[in-house]
Amino acid sequence: MHICIVEDQVTSLSVLKGILSRMEGHEVEGFSAPAIALARCETKVFDLVLVDYIMPGMNGIEMVGALRKLPGYAHVPVIMITAEHDRELRIAAIAGGATDFLNKPVDPQELRVRARNLLSLRQAQQALSDRAVHLLLAVEQATRKLAEREQEVIWRLARAIELRDGSTGEHVSRVATLARLIATRLGLDKEFCQTIFLAAPLHDTGKIGVPDAILNKPGRLTPDEMAIMRTHTQIGGSILAGGDSALVRLAQEIALTHHEKWDGSGYLGNMMGKDIPISGRIVAIADVFDALCSERPYKLAWSLPDARAEINRQSGIHFDPDCVAAFESCWPEIETLYTPKEAVAMAATQSYRAH
Repeated sequence: MHICIVEDQVTSLSVLKGILSRMEGHEVEGFSAPAIALARCETKVFDLVLVDYIMPGMNGIEMVGALRKLPGYAHVPVIMITAEHDRELRIAAIAGGATDFLNKPVDPQELRVRARNLLSLRQAQQALSDRAVHLLLAVEQATRKLAEREQEVIWRLARAIELRDGSTGEHVSRVATLARLIATRLGLDKEFCQTIFLAAPLHDTGKIGVPDAILNKPGRLTPDEMAIMRTHTQIGGSILAGGDSALVRLAQEIALTHHEKWDGSGYLGNMMGKDIPISGRIVAIADVFDALCSERPYKLAWSLPDARAEINRQSGIHFDPDCVAAFESCWPEIETLYTPKEAVAMAATQSYRAH
């Protein structure tokens, strides 16, 4: 354990150091100036501090007050050494952060006993603190594992749903990435951006309640079939309703609202503009753009420029203009997302050879 003594009288400082140095297993440092002692305490956290009350420039109470403001010193025991017996002084010292008192002249045996007791208290505090840190780390690890399991289940469920829609499951991954890109460019907080990335894959959960004959029909849907298809947002919202986690609650919101339109003509037809949750507005763009760029049983894939142009054309009609602007601002990242890895590697090789 490490002990700090602050005493302006050199002789008294030497005596105090001599008394405490006889205690085995402890290191003692002494300072005759409070300012120098405080500077040392800024770089080292002592386990016990002894402070004289009457010192030039800064008295003991002021010294203790300054010490308590330093990192790590909130609970370090401090003994105030004083020749004063004034009750008001002692109350002020306690209020300022002193733990115990010793009267001058100091009794060596009393000093050692008080020091041992306070150092034992300090050891108990540190052990408790270490235990608390250990428990916190254990809780964080357990929480992280639960979150990882939750995420794994979500991704597997989302891909299973996509397979019913004639997709390979890559659609949900791209929609999730697009949603996070747009959310980030909108300046939404980091936690929301990560949560929408994890929640977006469940946007079409409700398709589990739509017949395969409608999901995989190669031609245009009839009005009756389209009416059934439109119910997938309400089915998805119902399946995901009542979730306890922020992730499932956001997934429910997205599943229910990602087909709503800025002009109010969406599937539910009871929302428009900013009444539509921002999550639904973001995923609406991500979902439509990826659907346009993907081949489906009923259509060929659009080119990236054509799909981009359609998103911009629908700004203020289908889509939130701010979300479209965010989509546009991250276009280089979107192009990379939709460029096959082989093409990227070839372009990089060609660029290297050109130089």
